[in-house]
Amino acid sequence: MNISGLGEFGLIDRFKKSIRLDTSVIKGTGDDCAVIRSSGAKFMLFTCDMLVEGVDFLKKTDPYLIGRKAIAVSLSDIAACAGIPRYCLVSLGLPRGTKVSFTDRLFKGMRDISSKFGVNIVGGDLSRSAKVTIDVSMIGFVEKRNLVLRSNACKGDIIFTSGALGGSLKGKHLKFTPRVGEARFLARKFGLNSMTDISDGLIQDLGHILEESLAGAVIYQDLIPLSASAGNIKNALYDGEDFELLFTLPLAKAKRLIRENARGFHAIGQIVDKKHGLLFVDNRGRIRKISGGGFRHF
Repeated sequence: MNISGLGEFGLIDRFKKSIRLDTSVIKGTGDDCAVIRSSGAKFMLFTCDMLVEGVDFLKKTDPYLIGRKAIAVSLSDIAACAGIPRYCLVSLGLPRGTKVSFTDRLFKGMRDISSKFGVNIVGGDLSRSAKVTIDVSMIGFVEKRNLVLRSNACKGDIIFTSGALGGSLKGKHLKFTPRVGEARFLARKFGLNSMTDISDGLIQDLGHILEESLAGAVIYQDLIPLSASAGNIKNALYDGEDFELLFTLPLAKAKRLIRENARGFHAIGQIVDKKHGLLFVDNRGRIRKISGGGFRHF
C-alpha cells in the first residue's frame, strides 16, 4: 500500500501512534498547535506549516504573496488556540536558477506581515530543491486561562465562523488576514469551548472539532455566510483556505456575542450528541448527514 491508499489523516494517525510524549507536553498531534508547559501563567504554542510550489501556490504567483502566505498560515494556527505569535524560523528550498529579485520580494512579504503581527524571524535554513518550498515553524504564547483547543465542544454549543466562506482560490488564500485579534477578543471576553481555523474546508475542519470533542453537529445552509467569490454553498462547505475561525460557545454566551457583535461573527449551527454525526439542513429544510470532503494532500 502507498500513502495515497492510507490517506493524509491515516498517515498522521500512523505517525501519532509511534510518538511518546513526556509531561512537558500538554497537547501534541491533533490540534492547530502543540501546547508546551512554560513558566508562569502561560503555555507555549508551537506550530509549523509547509508551502510547496504547485500545491499551495503557482510558479507565476507574486513572490511577495507567497512569502506573506507562508507566515500567515502559521499565524492562523496560533490564532486558532487564542495565542499571541512571537517567533518563527523559515526553512527555504529554492531551485538553482531562482532570481535574487524573487527572493527579495519573497522575504519582503514575510517581513511585512511578521512586523504587522509582532513576530520575530529568528533564523532558519536554506537548501536547493526542484521547486520552491517554504517551511515556517512558529512559537506563540497563551495565558493558561485563555487556551482554546478543538476538544471541548459541548452539546448545546452554538457554532460560529468569523467571516464569509468559499471561493478562496480566487485570491483570498494569498491575501487573507489571520484572525489573531478576533481570537484574542473572543477568548478574553467570552471564554470559548473549542476553536480551529478553516484551512481545509468547513466540513473537514468542523469534523476535526467533532472528532476531538466526541460530538455531533447540525449546520444550516441559510446561516452560512458566502463570500462574494463563492459560486455556491459547496464552495463554502469544501473549498478551504478561508482561514476564518470556527468556534463554539455555550448558548448563554452565544446570545451575548450575537447581541454585542461588532466584528462580523456568524452563528451557523449547534453541537449535538455524537450519535447524530454531522447534519446539514439545506435552504428547503431537507436534512442529510455529511462527512469527508475538503482538501487532502493524499
